[in-house]
Amino acid sequence: MNGILLIDKPAGWTSSDVVAKLRGVLHEKRIGHSGTLDPMATGLLVLFVGRATRAAEFAESHDKRYLAALRLGLSTDTQDITGKPVGGSPRPVSREELEAVLGHFRGEILQVPPMYSAIKRKGQKLYEIARRGGEVEREARPVSIRALEIVGAENGDWLLDVRCSKGTYVRTLCHDIGEALGCGGCMSALRRTEAGDFKLKNAHTLEQVIDAAARGEAEALLLPVDRLFARYPGLKVSPTGERKVRCGNRLRTASPEGSYRLYSESGEFLALVAIKNGEMRTLKSFFEVS
Repeated sequence: MNGILLIDKPAGWTSSDVVAKLRGVLHEKRIGHSGTLDPMATGLLVLFVGRATRAAEFAESHDKRYLAALRLGLSTDTQDITGKPVGGSPRPVSREELEAVLGHFRGEILQVPPMYSAIKRKGQKLYEIARRGGEVEREARPVSIRALEIVGAENGDWLLDVRCSKGTYVRTLCHDIGEALGCGGCMSALRRTEAGDFKLKNAHTLEQVIDAAARGEAEALLLPVDRLFARYPGLKVSPTGERKVRCGNRLRTASPEGSYRLYSESGEFLALVAIKNGEMRTLKSFFEVS
């Protein structure tokens, strides 16, 4: 079983919980994911199954898109509603006032990672230090907010459509917006809707995967791993060339320089390759190794 599985992660589950559950359901130890979701968050979790786990590293840098709920007037130590209140001053904030502040958070910005994060300092994760009541200085890191729009309001919270780069903490974005408004703020809900070219509308619930596995049909839910590399052109290789690729050898070729999806004559996806100076080399192979 090899391919990409799109899951609609439920609240209360860690990303690792989902992986552990599906390893048992699919009877496949080789399952990984790109882009961790906090337990309170829901939405798109991109899983890589079988030999496809070799592709996970290529997805880690993908932009993500979220629907986030911003609660103004409350600041917490975790920067979301699961944390302990540490400040905030509830007051009415108009849509126009919020819009004016959002403009400062679009584009390339610097963001200080939260203490409640898995970033390591001297071998310790920041959240481990935070749980002991500690705090350390964190350097601001550059992130990119590609889009940040108000799309509605619900239960007194503002709903934001956020498209951002790898490494962006949406709860920190909510916290910082609250600080800029002078009233404090935190994230009250988060749902990932896109990761790279993958969309939540194509994802499956855990229940759907479990039911499909019970019927012996789970493999039909997988996307082919080459979908991840759709932006690269495809090339076919002769049987002789295929044998060389499977042995890890380089090939001479007249194809233009660049990166390609490489297929056998029968259409099997073999590898992601790079061509330079008339020579093809494998960047990552995806054929099964016996």
